[in-house]
Amino acid sequence: MPQPPALTVLLVGGPTAVLDYAGLRLLTDPTFDPPGEHAGGLTKLTGPAVGADDVGVIDAVLLSHDHHSDNLDPGGRAFLPRAGRTLTTTAGAERLGGNAVGLEPWDTVELERRDAAPVTVTAVPALHGPEGSEPVTGPVIGFVLGADDAPTLYVSGDNASVDVVHTIAERTGPIELAVLFCGGVSLPHRFDGAYLTLSADAAAQAAEVLGVRAVVPVHFEGWAHFTQGADELRGAFAAAGIAGRLVVPERGASVSL
Repeated sequence: MPQPPALTVLLVGGPTAVLDYAGLRLLTDPTFDPPGEHAGGLTKLTGPAVGADDVGVIDAVLLSHDHHSDNLDPGGRAFLPRAGRTLTTTAGAERLGGNAVGLEPWDTVELERRDAAPVTVTAVPALHGPEGSEPVTGPVIGFVLGADDAPTLYVSGDNASVDVVHTIAERTGPIELAVLFCGGVSLPHRFDGAYLTLSADAAAQAAEVLGVRAVVPVHFEGWAHFTQGADELRGAFAAAGIAGRLVVPERGASVSL
């Protein structure tokens, strides 16, 4: 009998994806608004490929941070009470209330499963810009998920630093799969245009550091401040000799690993 996929990723758009992992349905950084202007001078170019009413039951939201509208827009904020829990930063949980659970880097929480041991979620560091950017960009986290019957999964959140990825790999041990927030986000007025998320080259470097067998990128399309898309990602992974590790989803479609 064929084994079920270890991970299925449905790309809703931007940073938002439904992850079917170890019997749980998880949602990353919910953004369900139509195209338009958002806080901070950010422009959303495309609406969600799957609406908030169509994503189905969500056991937990993995919210890297709540204070930037390209990671949590009003439509995404309205969705949060529908999920079992929202895992996010401690500052974000204080602002959001409700079902939000605040985590500092290296905190862990367990997500219960029917007829199986829980999935362990570990919050991990993320640097949303160059060194020293934290006071401006605010706290951000990523997540490492593990279970006794599933491969370890890294969800980066808005992290721009390969050094941070090194730290995570050294501390957590082998990671088999990764969902990387890419896009080479850049704002001319912020840190002289330095990248605020992984560039295509940095994403390929992160994949090599982690030693993962597969990377699914998100957060690379749908907003005007994303400077690098699927073509740049494919080029960078090919140049690094790891083209086979990159699995790029289409909006509204699923990929399985």
